[in-house]
Amino acid sequence: MTTIAVLGVGRVGSAVARTALRAGFDVHVAGSGAADDISLLTEIVIPGATPMTAGGAVRDADIVILAVPLHKHRSIDPAPLAGKVVVDAMNWWSPVDGEQDEPDVDDTTTSEVVARHFTGARLVKSLNHIGYHELEEDWADEGTPDRRALAIASDDEDAARLVSKMIDRFGFDSVYSGPLHTGRAFGPGTDIFNSILTREALDAALPTHEFAL
Repeated sequence: MTTIAVLGVGRVGSAVARTALRAGFDVHVAGSGAADDISLLTEIVIPGATPMTAGGAVRDADIVILAVPLHKHRSIDPAPLAGKVVVDAMNWWSPVDGEQDEPDVDDTTTSEVVARHFTGARLVKSLNHIGYHELEEDWADEGTPDRRALAIASDDEDAARLVSKMIDRFGFDSVYSGPLHTGRAFGPGTDIFNSILTREALDAALPTHEFAL
């Protein structure tokens, strides 16, 4: 696992890309258009990353991270992501995404909606319940006491294991919550969302948690 593609170069995407670079990954970044459109931003804000089109960014990527506003996910062509491990780091924010047009949309159901769009992708929910600035502030070496942990939900356990290894290199422990629908436990409005928890505390905070990778 050497290459990560980040789709989205806003605050979240940029922080994720810088975190991946610090962890030693090759990083491809893409916005909504041509690579030239984000080349200057990349040089200034994400030095070391390679600006590309979305299709080019994901072509050789081991993991693709979705960090666009949630309502824009359907603008991404799902075909190049088929068979790829794809991390859904998005949340529904009304000021950005507008009022919800589907009843009972929460973090879990949005991930399931995203999974339906990216048919064939190996979708994993993670990186959504930590502030983008905290990714760069709260990381710690493996084995550090009270290292912060992040949750992972996926119907694909092998994909979840790969993302767990990525998160470890990012500087965080990880806890597998189970299938994709269990991501409900760490969506916006939950006690886990934006909380700083160790692996043990996060494991205990996940309701009826009986899953392990």
